[in-house]
Amino acid sequence: MKNCMKSPWITIIGAYRVWMRNALVFRKNIRVNLVPPFIEPLLYLGAIGFGIGAYITDIDGMPYVRFIAPAILAASVMNASFFECAYGTYVRMYYQKTFDAILATPVTLKEVILGEILWGATRGLISALSISIILLILGLASPIGIILALPLSFLAGILFSGIAACFSSISPSIDTISYPATLFIAPMFLFSGTFFPLHLLPEAVQIFALLFLPLTHVVSLIRGLLTETANPLWLINLLWIGVGIIVFSFLAIRLFERRLIV
Repeated sequence: MKNCMKSPWITIIGAYRVWMRNALVFRKNIRVNLVPPFIEPLLYLGAIGFGIGAYITDIDGMPYVRFIAPAILAASVMNASFFECAYGTYVRMYYQKTFDAILATPVTLKEVILGEILWGATRGLISALSISIILLILGLASPIGIILALPLSFLAGILFSGIAACFSSISPSIDTISYPATLFIAPMFLFSGTFFPLHLLPEAVQIFALLFLPLTHVVSLIRGLLTETANPLWLINLLWIGVGIIVFSFLAIRLFERRLIV
């Protein structure tokens, strides 16, 4: 692929056009695309929240189902954003040749990657909005908490999309994307304070989770908002997410340039 960098600068308009292209494709199958975000949280809340929660009186001073509800929202943002920019981006780049078609226009490769990351974050926001409706109906979150959690979900989506784009840019085949999905996403889902408090883990695991598992910080912030409890680490959580967005977005662009520009 030659002459992919038409300009050293990134424009919001170019990234928006890539985002809009993906949004139009999503709209064509909107009924199918909107079903999973509603079904998945119901399964987790039913099986784990209400099922296991029937044997647990309370955890951190609240019913178990209310404890895990924010974590399920955060995990759904992670899954939707990560898999959209891992498998989805790889398919558009390698199999559908969508990148080639877009790069034949004035849009640059930087704008393509930024548009992909923003679209991945949008998929995470759609998932968060779907689960928020369910949590409001079940009385597991306050309207104010939901209003504050949705912008945070979009930021978290940018973070997870940037991480996924990094993996997608270095994967030699679509099969190898299963490695980060199994070795990074699945452990993070279990050990980021989702189903039990982080302080129950050994101290070394707690430190590892705070330093290297981004879902830990997203769960901590969203749980504080939805349960209206004090979060002493909120500033550290926000700082980790902000730095992570910058680092992984920049790294994803650089890795794609190294792969696609010859």
